Amino acid sequence: MRDAALRLGPAAEVPEGGARGYDPEGRGQDTLFAVRSGGELRLWRDRCPHAGTPMAWRRHAYLNAAGDRIVCAAHGALFETGTGMCVQGPCLGQALQPVAFTVDDVGDIVLMRHASATQETSP
Repeated sequence: MRDAALRLGPAAEVPEGGARGYDPEGRGQDTLFAVRSGGELRLWRDRCPHAGTPMAWRRHAYLNAAGDRIVCAAHGALFETGTGMCVQGPCLGQALQPVAFTVDDVGDIVLMRHASATQETSP
C-alpha cells in the first residue's frame, strides 16, 4: 500500500527566522508547525512534550523575539529550532516530535501521512 501525501502549502511562506502553523485535518486548530532557521526547514507536531498543549501563543507565533528559539506559550519553555530539544523550562531534555516531509518540485511542503518521524530539510 502506498503512503498518502498531503500538501501543506508553499515552503516560501515560512521565512528565514520565522514559523507557520498548519491545520492538515481542517479542524480549526493548527496541529503542525514549520520553522526555517539557518536555511533549513523543519516540521514539528504542535504539542508541548511537557504539558501536551499547543505551542503557539497566537496563530503562527512559535518563536521568541530573536527568532532563534521555539517557545511554549503554556510555560515559556525554550526549544532549539534545529533539534526541537528543550533547553530551558520544565521539559528540559525532552524534545518536540518531528514530522516527516519533503518539498516537492513546485516548492510545496508535502507531508507523508504514514511516514516515519524523519525529516528532509530544504533551503
